[in-house]
Amino acid sequence: MRKVDFRSKPLSLQFITVPPETSQPATGLIVTLHGWGANAEDVASLLPLLNLPDYQFILPNAPYPYPYSPIGRAWYDLRVENMYEGLVESRKLLIDFLQSLESTTGIPLSRTILSGFSQGGAMTLDVGSKLPLAGLVVMSGYLHPDALTADQRDIPPTLISHGKYDEVVPLQAALKARDTLKSLGLAAEYHEFDMGHEINPQTLKVLRNFVVNTIS
Repeated sequence: MRKVDFRSKPLSLQFITVPPETSQPATGLIVTLHGWGANAEDVASLLPLLNLPDYQFILPNAPYPYPYSPIGRAWYDLRVENMYEGLVESRKLLIDFLQSLESTTGIPLSRTILSGFSQGGAMTLDVGSKLPLAGLVVMSGYLHPDALTADQRDIPPTLISHGKYDEVVPLQAALKARDTLKSLGLAAEYHEFDMGHEINPQTLKVLRNFVVNTIS
């Protein structure tokens, strides 16, 4: 196992950008955050299944290396002895990055959807609740401690999907996120599927429908 330094240090976000398949300006922008130990290329492999040719996609690589693999990335540490180390830095980095996208892409935050899987889903709920985005998509994710505060009211429309048999992030985490949003006055769209810790065709279908309904 490689030693990874999650302490504060200058960070940057490398990312993949995928333009619309059409020659027309993008209908909207979808930013998707990968999970713990994955990378942007993993997310890119799913894009053809989404059938959203009019949208631009931006797929960031998390800023930290993953301790258990040379190709994986991490938004923060999830090992028990260093739990959440690096989260504060990743949060600020991602907020700054998202705020810069309007000038670099020409697409406003009001037509940008932030989505993520697992650890990326947790980052989506945390960071996305602090920005005027069009919507949030949380796949097999969870809530960071104190990510949402009782006085938050302007959280973007949110889609939560989760596997009933998720062995990595238990279903209870999705229920907690849903109920927390409900307590803040936001009725999140919520779906459970007969699957584990994964993204299946049903997940992508509800994501696509949410994007189209939210942006249109």
